[in-house]
Formats: sequence, C-alpha cells, structure tokens
Amino acid sequence: MTKTRYPSLEALLTAVRNCRACEKHLPLGPRPVLRAGATACILIVGQAPGTRVHATGIPWNDASGERLRMWMGIDRDVFYDTSRIAIIPMGYCYPGRGKSGDLPPRRECADLWLNHLLAELPRIELTLLIGQYAQRHFLGDRRMPSLTETVRNWQAYAPQYLPLPHPSPRNTLWLKRNPWFEQQLLPVLRARIRAFHAGREVEA
Repeated sequence: MTKTRYPSLEALLTAVRNCRACEKHLPLGPRPVLRAGATACILIVGQAPGTRVHATGIPWNDASGERLRMWMGIDRDVFYDTSRIAIIPMGYCYPGRGKSGDLPPRRECADLWLNHLLAELPRIELTLLIGQYAQRHFLGDRRMPSLTETVRNWQAYAPQYLPLPHPSPRNTLWLKRNPWFEQQLLPVLRARIRAFHAGREVEA
C-alpha cells in the first residue's frame, strides 16, 4: 500500500484516477471509475467496471445499475449524489474478458488504495457488498460457503454491511430461484435507504 498522505479526499481521488499500476494488464487501458464524497453515509462496493462503464466513466451506467437502483428504490440523481453515496468497486478499471465473462477485479486497486479511501469516508454507516469479491474482502472468514448463503444470512452482518448478489441480467435465474431475496431482503434495503434519504437511520 502506498504510504503517501493526501491533503483531502479530492486529492486522493485524483491520485486514484491517475493510477497506472497495472496498465500493462488492461486490454482497454486504465480508466479508474469511482465516486465519493466526504459526507457520504452509504458505500456501494461492486466488482469492476464493464465495457460500457469504462466507455462512459460513469459507475453502474448499465443494465446492472438500473436493477441496482430499482433494488435500492432510488433514481439516478440520488444514486450519483456523492454527498450521500460513495461508489468504490473492488477493481477500478475494466479487467478484460475471460472464458465465462469479465475477469475478476485486479487486486492492485484494493491493495494500493482501498484503506486510504475508507479512511476519508468517516460517515459511512451502510456498505452494500455486491458480489463475492466484495463480500470476501470485507467479511473475510465471516462469510458463508456460498454467495447465496451469505446473502440469506444478511442479518449476521447488519447494520454495517448488507451483502447482495450482483444485479447483472445474467443473475435473473438466481433471482427466480431465490424469491426470498425480493420478498424479505429488498424491503429492508429500501427502508434503510429511505431512512438515510430522510436524514435519519433505523435499525436493520
């Protein structure tokens, strides 16, 4: 991890966006995509940008983002309001394609930057852990043997964390097989988001 100290969150974000640590491994080149404001109380941690997000530089600017916003019960204006919501994936640049989809997020991002970023976000009260990579990093040995079990046991990680499946259209079958997610967990997620939006927090 870099030991450089930054005078502000904005200076740190500038440094992250200028990062070229793994440039030679990125098929589309480096373009770190993340957003954060010092007053944010919600943190969204996903995997890594896809090609559309890489092209636009806007996180969750795709079908997965539309579903995530629906899950949260908010519109794009609230979602992209950095004074309320920080968006920091496990990998900041598009990692390329593998045999069965996009490659995993590269580890350099978290190793170099994540702790610095979290230190500049003192008001975070709820972190949405989207997908196995975020859950593995933040929950460690506390996570269950599978993503499904981890999400099903979400109460074990509340109120600080809320594990979620990835909202990708490719997970539509998972949602059909696990109706409890939309019936039981999404109402809790939306209630907590509404509470933050109203300027107060409630117990999960």
